[in-house]
Amino acid sequence: MKFRPLHDRVVVRRIDAEEKTAGGIIIPDTAKEKPMEGEIVAVGPGAHNDKGELVKPDVKAGDRVLFGKWSGTEVKIDGEELLIMKESDIMGVIEGSVAKKKAA
Repeated sequence: MKFRPLHDRVVVRRIDAEEKTAGGIIIPDTAKEKPMEGEIVAVGPGAHNDKGELVKPDVKAGDRVLFGKWSGTEVKIDGEELLIMKESDIMGVIEGSVAKKKAA
């Protein structure tokens, strides 16, 4: 991908939610909500504070993150649907065994 976000913006690829409930019921595409979990694809250099100093982002490419349901702007880059959002729209980074377990 040849896209570099500016300032404190990040590019996120949504990670699809499970297609079955815990009870084994298959959820059709029309009833599914958009996932609120994603993987950071690209990160801008950071924002400037009141003193003009660059504040680097807390996230990096490859991080798995949770974000708000209505966060970001949907864009299509190289045929792939991605989200561009401010770092402040990210609620947190998924770390450790939970992130590895979901990736498997």
